[in-house]
Amino acid sequence: MSSISDKAKHLQNTIAAACARAGRTENSVKLIVVTKTAPIQAIREVIHLGFTDLGENRVQHLKQITEDLAALFKEHSDDETVLEKINWHLIGHLQRNKVKQTLKICNTIHSLDTLRLAEEINTQAHKQGIHTNVLLQVNCSRENQKYGCPVGAAIHLAEQFCTMPNLRLIGLMTMAPLTMDKDRVRACFARAREIFEEIRGEHIAGAKFKHLSMGMSQDYEIAIEEGATMLRIGSAIFN
Repeated sequence: MSSISDKAKHLQNTIAAACARAGRTENSVKLIVVTKTAPIQAIREVIHLGFTDLGENRVQHLKQITEDLAALFKEHSDDETVLEKINWHLIGHLQRNKVKQTLKICNTIHSLDTLRLAEEINTQAHKQGIHTNVLLQVNCSRENQKYGCPVGAAIHLAEQFCTMPNLRLIGLMTMAPLTMDKDRVRACFARAREIFEEIRGEHIAGAKFKHLSMGMSQDYEIAIEEGATMLRIGSAIFN
C-alpha cells in the first residue's frame, strides 16, 4: 500500500472494524487528517479524496499551508470552492499572541488548557464576531512534558469556559503516552472518558459538549474502544 488513497482506505476500514468491536457506528467517529509533515501535493490529494477535516499543530505552518493550498488549487484549475468546505482544527499548543490569526483560519481549537488562553480566545472571537469551538485539553497521562490542564482542575476549568459567551465548549482532548504498554494508553483514554461523562452528567456544558478528541496513528483503535469521537491521524496516511 504505497498510495495515499490505499492508505486512507485501509485506515477507514480499520476504523470501521474498531467501531464494530465497540458496538458503535462508523459515523460516530470523525477523522481529522493531520497535515504537519505532509507535502502540499499530498494534502491536495487527501482533500480530493473527500477529507474536509484537517488538523495542524503550529499556527505558522497552518497559515502557510492554507496559502499554499489556495495557490496550488488555482494553478491546477481545481474547484476552489472545495477549500471553503475545509474545517481546520488547531491540535497543537496555542500561544495567546497567536490567537487572533488562528481564529481567522480555524473552526476548532483542541488545545485549550488555561483560563488566560480561554479569555484571550473569547476576547478575540468577540472582536471578530464569531463563536469558537474549543476542546479542553486534559493531561490524563500526567506527563510533565505534555500540555493540558491537570485532571483535578478539568471540571472547574470547564465551568469557567462555559461562562464565556464567545466560546463553545464541545468536548475534551487528551494525548496518551507514547508507549507500547496498551494498558497505560487505555487507562489514559478511560480517564478522559470519565471526566467527560462527569461534565455531561453535571450539565456543566450545553448540548454541543459531545466530543472526545483522542487517538493518533499509533493508538486510535484503543481510543475508539474507549469512546473517542475525533481521531487525529497523519502518519498512517502520509508516511
